[in-house]
Amino acid sequence: MGKSINSNHIQQLIAGDEAAFDLIYEAYSSKVYRLAFRFLKDAQQSEEIVQECFINLWTSREKLNALGDIWLYLYVIAKRLSLNSLRQMSQSREFSDKLVNQIATVHNDTEEDLLVSDLEQFTERIINKLPRQQQLIFRLSRVEHLTHKEIADQLQISPNTVKNHMVEALKTLKSQLQYSDLIFMLALFFWIN
Repeated sequence: MGKSINSNHIQQLIAGDEAAFDLIYEAYSSKVYRLAFRFLKDAQQSEEIVQECFINLWTSREKLNALGDIWLYLYVIAKRLSLNSLRQMSQSREFSDKLVNQIATVHNDTEEDLLVSDLEQFTERIINKLPRQQQLIFRLSRVEHLTHKEIADQLQISPNTVKNHMVEALKTLKSQLQYSDLIFMLALFFWIN
C-alpha cells in the first residue's frame, strides 16, 4: 500500500467517501500512469487509462476488501485496460510502425519481469504473516520442492499434518488475493492447486 493509505481509507472508500477516493488517487495515479505508459508509450492514452482505472475503482468500490492490497487491484485493472487499448491500436498501421521503432528501446526490465517481481513481493508479504509452521511447510513445498512425505520426515510430523498446513496456507493466500486475475497469475507462479 502507499505510505499514507491504510485499511481505514479503503473502508471509507467502500462507504463512498470522496475524500478517501481523492487520497487513493493522489497516492497511486502516477504509478498507474507509469504502468500504462510502459505498455502504450503514449502520454494521452496513458492519462485515459488512469481515468478509466479510477472510474472502475469508484464504481466497483463495494466489492473491495478493506484488508486487501489496493495497489495490486489497481495494477490488474490498469494492465487489463492497457492491454485492451494495445489490442485496439494493433489494428492500425500507425501502431505497427511505432512498435517497430520502439523495439530497440526495450529495457531488460520487461513487463513480465516487473509483474513477477510485484507478485513475488506481494505473496512474500502474505507468506510472512502465516503462522511459523505453515510458513515453513509452504516454503519447503513451494521453494524447496519437497513432497509432503519428505517434509513430514524432515519435521517429524505426519504427512496429513503437512497437507493440512498447506491447505490452510493456500486458503490464506487465495483469500488475500480475492481478485480472480491475481489468483490466476499467482497459480502460474506458485502452482496453487
